Amino acid sequence: MTTEPTDRPLVAVLGATGFVGSAVLTALAGRDLRLRAVARRPATVPDGARADVEVVTADLTDPDALASAVKDADVVIHTLLCEGGWRAAAEPGGERVNIGVMRDLLDVVANPGRPPLVVYAGAASQVGAPPREPLDGGEPDRPGTVYDEQKLTAERLLLAASGAGRVRGVGLRLPTVYGEGTVPGTADRGVVAAMARRALAGQEITLWHDGTVRRDLVHIADIADAFVAALDHPAELTGRAWLLGAGRGDALGDVFRIVAGHAAARTGAPAVPVVSVPPPAHAPETDFLSVTIDSTPFRSVTGWRPRVALDEGLERTVAALSHAVPHDR
Repeated sequence: MTTEPTDRPLVAVLGATGFVGSAVLTALAGRDLRLRAVARRPATVPDGARADVEVVTADLTDPDALASAVKDADVVIHTLLCEGGWRAAAEPGGERVNIGVMRDLLDVVANPGRPPLVVYAGAASQVGAPPREPLDGGEPDRPGTVYDEQKLTAERLLLAASGAGRVRGVGLRLPTVYGEGTVPGTADRGVVAAMARRALAGQEITLWHDGTVRRDLVHIADIADAFVAALDHPAELTGRAWLLGAGRGDALGDVFRIVAGHAAARTGAPAVPVVSVPPPAHAPETDFLSVTIDSTPFRSVTGWRPRVALDEGLERTVAALSHAVPHDR
């Protein structure tokens, strides 16, 4: 990495080894800028990177380490999530990661004279039980889980700091994201990947409902492109949260039957069945409600739109996972 003075912006990606963070890092690596990939374990520098990439290993719950990781950054992309994902939000340390890091970040990067751009990976589920379809961003937020409460709190801290002129804050509320990991060792922990792993292992795919519940599914490559688009339109996006989505509700029963078919093509075995099972006691209400997202406002400002078709994205996901899941062929 060059250490000479440069006018190229410095972009710090927090959570650069995570599913979303690594994809954003890869997408930005093709640009002529300086990248600082920050995570608890060393990030992988994307192949063929045009950007100068600095890898920083740090525990971002340590305020001093966080301050060092974002020093002089023109842009901070916050994709950090506590280990264990949404299920770990209520565990010790969940709030410290999901809220505390944002609070500390705003303290160390605040610069009213030259406010940095801070882009935060939120969640469409922060709204709670969807009051209507599609969601368009005008709904009141009534989060129904600890995870969504924490994500909403972090987002509100960011937007309040943005309103005060301390930073330029942009929230991107993500839909159900799926797809293949961008770098080795990085994989999706979401429901699509979980069921693809089951299918590849010859296990039936299970649903907690009759399969008609719909989700707005967007491939990880398209989500990464949305973050890149946000960096290109800070003036128009700053100061609010924006919904991302395909605008298409896909019935999970149909999605998982496609997954089963692609897995069968990989293993040579018959497609596993998709069956309904009783839900566990801890299942949140939102797991049984359909979600479709109208992302027209974000698309109108940035020109972004999802490009990976569902069947292609599911095939890519299964193909990537087939190398990691033991199966006979």
